[in-house]
Amino acid sequence: MRTLPSLFFVAISLCTAIPAIAWDYEGHRAVNQVALESLPTDFPAFIKEPEARERIAFLAGEPDRWRNVSDLSLRHTNGPDHYIDIEEIEEAGIPTDQLNEFRHVYTVQYAAGRAAHPDRFPQIDPEKNKDHVRELAGYLPWSITESYARLKSGFSYLKAYEERGGTPEEIANARANIIYIMGVMGHYVGDAAQPLHTTKHFNGWAGDNPKGYTTARTFHAWIDSGFFIKTGGIHASKLVTRIKPAAYLPPPSNANGRSPLFVNVLNYVLAQQKQVEPLYALEKAGKLSPEKPESAEGRTFLEEQILTAGNMLGSIWMTAWKDAPPDTYLISTLEQRKASAATQPAKP
Repeated sequence: MRTLPSLFFVAISLCTAIPAIAWDYEGHRAVNQVALESLPTDFPAFIKEPEARERIAFLAGEPDRWRNVSDLSLRHTNGPDHYIDIEEIEEAGIPTDQLNEFRHVYTVQYAAGRAAHPDRFPQIDPEKNKDHVRELAGYLPWSITESYARLKSGFSYLKAYEERGGTPEEIANARANIIYIMGVMGHYVGDAAQPLHTTKHFNGWAGDNPKGYTTARTFHAWIDSGFFIKTGGIHASKLVTRIKPAAYLPPPSNANGRSPLFVNVLNYVLAQQKQVEPLYALEKAGKLSPEKPESAEGRTFLEEQILTAGNMLGSIWMTAWKDAPPDTYLISTLEQRKASAATQPAKP
């Protein structure tokens, strides 16, 4: 659970004299651009048109833009979609291989775990919990998985429109929907590769700290923005030679009856959570201090996280495209429309 201000705006407040180039908008934009570069040559061509590529890159920042209003209903639903505190799930007594793939069932599962272990969780101050997110551990894997399903749907009905007589307007709208979903979901895949989005140690080490890691409440913003700004920004064009091709995501071995995509996403998130302590260790060793030559190692670490996110995103896009089923209802509707049109008398 956390109440972290919008990272997009934290970056600005920390670096008011420096352009906001970081793992905020620019970093998320780079993730989407890396993903686009990772796609196979036979991926739908409209995605590779310059306007579509720019739209997908721009939309990488959309979920953070939703933070610019104070409406509690949006803060309640949007905030937890950006993170998951793995340690809190474990403290609730839930093994990660038993996490339910359904968002609302998981919510009940986690609430029951918190209630069973009240001594493991701090008391919640209602005055600091107006949006009711402090009792949540986050929904990041579900945000990604649900976006994948929406994208699969988009490819299904686009194919129906393209192959069964959809109008140019219908095809254009279906393509626009796919572009929107691809762009927005990239934000969450990028969030997952920022290790501090997977942990209760999201903004300085929390609780017992035997290794003496930083407890600075500016650490998250430094990783998201400050460090990259001080070391030249982050640009996909400089990462091109290190981009790996997107790959279809096969069913994982530890699905336990859950959807393969959910488990692939969860495994991806858990792998990024393993990078939390190495990230803190880099800071402790001075390798995230731009003035030191050792900072090159810190920058390489964070660039690899951007590349990891881009590869995973491209692979999710590719899997959604490959797995999109026929939209039988729409196909039937289009066939009926075609048959009806054929029986209409010709216009004089």
